[in-house]
Amino acid sequence: MMDYTNYFENALAAARSLYLSPAEINAVLLDVAKEAITQTPYLLHENQKDLERMDINDPKYDRLKLTAERIAAIADDIKNVTELTSPLGAVLSEKTLPNGLHISKVRVPLGVVGVIYEARPNVTFDVFALCFKTGNISVLKGGSDAAYSNQAIIQIIHNVLTAHGVSTHAATLLPAEREATEALLKAVGYIDVLIPRGSQSLINFVRDNSKVPVIETGAGIVHTYFDETGDLQKAIAIIDNAKTRRVSVCNALDCLIINSKRLGDLLHIAEPLIEKGVTIYADKYSHAVLAGLFSGEFLKEALPEHFGTEFLAMKMAIKTVDSLDEALDHIAKYSSKHSEAIITEDTINMETFLNRVDAAAVYLNTSTAFTDGAQFGLGAEIGISTQKLHARGPMGLEELTSYKWIIKGNGQIRK
Repeated sequence: MMDYTNYFENALAAARSLYLSPAEINAVLLDVAKEAITQTPYLLHENQKDLERMDINDPKYDRLKLTAERIAAIADDIKNVTELTSPLGAVLSEKTLPNGLHISKVRVPLGVVGVIYEARPNVTFDVFALCFKTGNISVLKGGSDAAYSNQAIIQIIHNVLTAHGVSTHAATLLPAEREATEALLKAVGYIDVLIPRGSQSLINFVRDNSKVPVIETGAGIVHTYFDETGDLQKAIAIIDNAKTRRVSVCNALDCLIINSKRLGDLLHIAEPLIEKGVTIYADKYSHAVLAGLFSGEFLKEALPEHFGTEFLAMKMAIKTVDSLDEALDHIAKYSSKHSEAIITEDTINMETFLNRVDAAAVYLNTSTAFTDGAQFGLGAEIGISTQKLHARGPMGLEELTSYKWIIKGNGQIRK
């Protein structure tokens, strides 16, 4: 097995020497954004090598694919990061004790941040930008599916770092083989925190096997509940957007929960979905409503395994309930605590849902597609945390920091 210690030692050494001014950091990031645009043909060429190795029907294909438009959006996200105020050095609290000691609590980088991710080359840019802005070193372990794309991206980043006289170890890309993942999971003393981004199986594997502290992100089993008092026109637009805007992302809708009193409106909600090719797995009540108008090609009877599934495809389940409490019970049973929504005009149901649903992002009368760092005004995101320790929801700059206590005295001693 290859020895990866050198990668980790170089990253740790870079963390101890990365002391740049905000202006210097922003200059690097702006040049990375500029080079991403300039090198678009090169990035697309290398990305095509990866795409040719993947089945076009694989749910990961869309995540893997780069386009000129997507690269431009990535560059815009990096530019957005430069416009945000760095949290580093921010004083969270301070006080002077009766003995004259001045104590302050100040934001600092996490240090060396490891990220394991699958076929999403945009993550390479996003993680570097956010980590670099917050004084963190990024150690990246991308999937073999995106090996050519990630190598091209890291080369662009390294060229810019070199031009600015910054160590290229500030952005370390590990080899694509699985052994590198195993080494990263055991890199105690080198990696301060590990963030997996990808499927539930990847997240579970990292959580179960890592000796390094882990922040769980990614998997989204997303529900939207159409309440008895919900506005139909809002529902049609919201559900269509949440399901079909981009099916391969973690904030995409997986299960529509509908109040039984609104089954008469289900045809209107389902029509735009089926027109776009969404296969619906409907429970017996919703299936009975839809069966008369839609063919078996797009309408299936739901099996137990269709609930609690992150489809990442043009597929969606429907569950019929008789009350808000029943909807809440279904969400509690199957949610991954990522994003959940209600469509209602009842103020009591609004507050009940928003207060009782346990998820990183809870929505009222809008699409779950907004669970995204850029949409939340955070710039790019390093991931969406579904846990509760340290960070929850889209992780931006502040979530990539910790803090330390600074105590200033003038000769005081403890008695």
